[in-house]
Amino acid sequence: MRQENVKVIIWGFGSMGSGMAKMLLKKEGIEIVGVIDGWDKLVGKGIFEILDVDGNGKEDVVVTHVDKKDEVIKPGAADVVLLATDSFTAKAFDKMKFIMENKLNCITTAEQMAYPQAQEPELAKELDEIAKANGVSLLGTGINPGLIMDYLVLVLSGACEEVDHITAKRINSLSPFGPAVMEEQGVGFTVEKFNDLNDKGELAGHVGFEESVGMMAEAIGWELDEPVRTSKEAIVSSVYRKAPYAEVQAGDVAGVNMLGFGKIGGEDKIEMIHPQQVEPELEGVDTGDYIIIKGEPNISMAITPEVPGGIGTIAMIVNSIPNIINATPGLKTMVDLPAPHAMMGDVRKLIHE
Repeated sequence: MRQENVKVIIWGFGSMGSGMAKMLLKKEGIEIVGVIDGWDKLVGKGIFEILDVDGNGKEDVVVTHVDKKDEVIKPGAADVVLLATDSFTAKAFDKMKFIMENKLNCITTAEQMAYPQAQEPELAKELDEIAKANGVSLLGTGINPGLIMDYLVLVLSGACEEVDHITAKRINSLSPFGPAVMEEQGVGFTVEKFNDLNDKGELAGHVGFEESVGMMAEAIGWELDEPVRTSKEAIVSSVYRKAPYAEVQAGDVAGVNMLGFGKIGGEDKIEMIHPQQVEPELEGVDTGDYIIIKGEPNISMAITPEVPGGIGTIAMIVNSIPNIINATPGLKTMVDLPAPHAMMGDVRKLIHE
């Protein structure tokens, strides 16, 4: 077994990054050696104070300002950097490049990085080259994309001789996510503002349908006839709602209903249905995850309530740490690596020397 603890740096200490820290502090054989953020309210403080925890006997870490990231991210400083800052490949590119050029592995929450080949093929190629040149690996993952509406579908398809059609549906709560996600979904906006931004193409909505559909199609062996078609529609609240990072007045936008379609051979063979909003239970909406595969045999799976998005994303990132450390150099997707699983023992036992 490896003698040294697995060393982790967290870049971005919002709701996802801080959640990863809380999870890591509970694990044996792994330690946080650096935290980076740009918010002055956090910089210079110890993470135990920020998280209001005792640290489980581990050493406290002071948050470093992003302008001084080179004091934390340098060759040999860690086994992996967990990057929890952006949703888009282009916005995260310079950060991932910096991490890998310092010869550190990276796992990012950026949704487009689940399968960057879908919308940023040139950047994906460059990231793969940078990773290989520096002997490290790069992965984008999370709950969705990363597991529920793509990887889990592929795992279930492993029991099929033939696949004719896939429907993936996720009805979930946005409440655990931070301000960046709320802005992307239009949560708290007036309907007029939502529609105006949507018409201008300035509202992100759920980021990841192109990536999920692209990854599934490639893995199965389907070729898409055209780019993935998506649509988004405001979910308007009839009641007041308040989440940790958002407030919604009655009549304003509580979330977004996203649809996506992948056309193969002239037919929509992949359908994605994804209504998501803050505090859905206030209007009697039950959350859940559903996968329907039509083929030989037909497969239907339902998880109710949903796998929670916040803790699910946090766990997917942390539980993928051994896989990305053990991986061969290069840009990876979930289908390139073993399935992540919970780590209830000493994490060092999962690392291949």
